[in-house]
Amino acid sequence: MPEMVTLRWGTVVAVGDARPGAVELEVEVNGARAPGLAYPDLVGPVERGDRVLLNVTAVELGLGTGGVHLVVAVDSERHSPPSVAAGRVMKARYMPLQTAVASVEETHAGILDASTGLEGAPVVCAPLHSMIGPVAAGAKAGGAARVAYVLTDGAALPGAFSRLVPRLREAGLVDAWITCGQAFGGELEAVTIWTALLAAKEVAGADVVIVADGPGNLGTETRFGVSALRSGEALNAAAAVGGRPVAALRIGFADRRERHRGLSHHSRTILDEVCLVPATVAVPRLAGDRREEVWRSLRSLRRASSLRMVEEDGAPALDLLAERSVEVDSMGRTVAEDPAFFLSAGAAGVVAGRLASGEDDQPAA
Repeated sequence: MPEMVTLRWGTVVAVGDARPGAVELEVEVNGARAPGLAYPDLVGPVERGDRVLLNVTAVELGLGTGGVHLVVAVDSERHSPPSVAAGRVMKARYMPLQTAVASVEETHAGILDASTGLEGAPVVCAPLHSMIGPVAAGAKAGGAARVAYVLTDGAALPGAFSRLVPRLREAGLVDAWITCGQAFGGELEAVTIWTALLAAKEVAGADVVIVADGPGNLGTETRFGVSALRSGEALNAAAAVGGRPVAALRIGFADRRERHRGLSHHSRTILDEVCLVPATVAVPRLAGDRREEVWRSLRSLRRASSLRMVEEDGAPALDLLAERSVEVDSMGRTVAEDPAFFLSAGAAGVVAGRLASGEDDQPAA
């Protein structure tokens, strides 16, 4: 059987930027230097000169997503593990670095069981992690008081892998974040997406909730074999607990792949085949032929009649991001290079913010 995981010993030659739960490194492996990443909560503190065991699989496969050396263990006696675990819920279960967390199901069971649900609070479901910045900014610009982000487990399991979340927290655009399923490392931990949504309202006090995977989405050449489809499941989950599902569309005109120009085929699949509930669809206000192309695609959906499509300007989201000095990009493309992508995410946030603040939306023709 072929080797599934490639491990190598290396040396930490430099310790770089740190963010909550993660520290960036430069490591030397077999005489070559490369970027690395350590999660100190899992492996203990890491210092320059440490000998570290690294998972080099993604780098040796030449992958862009997750293509850094990941520290599995530090050859050091400095770290003494805590004698009492934070909780009794295991995440990344049965993996060598499975971790114990205190979940909201343990700490807030009574509040969750007594909840009357989301009571119509908008839940924006986005297919890509890079969309959460404009969604959050749009929600604030639209009037939301508190925004919570639920990081699901379709991509990066360690929440600390995200560079974007700490920036949004520091900028005051995200007020709380929750990791659910096998994902871990959030300010709150949840076993399922349903309890994560309830905790966003009952524990974090959010009036708008954003749901998206962590960074590192996975796609294949098959219709259903893509992690982005999890946002369709999130729309269903939002409705199940009494929320108002709001779909953020993946729209862009800079991708060289035809299937991702205009309305992405992933968004078509989400709305036509994965989402099973009535949902609000936020449509960015574009101009000319691009607007016509997007609306033509949306009106051709089989489930178009069960979707409430609302055209909204996403520019206030981008203005607020600029005001708070939060730079966003997606797959290496900036707002200037593919404005429609970010305007679409921003529009979803503005729609949700207006719903949260009591403004009714009007469906576009």
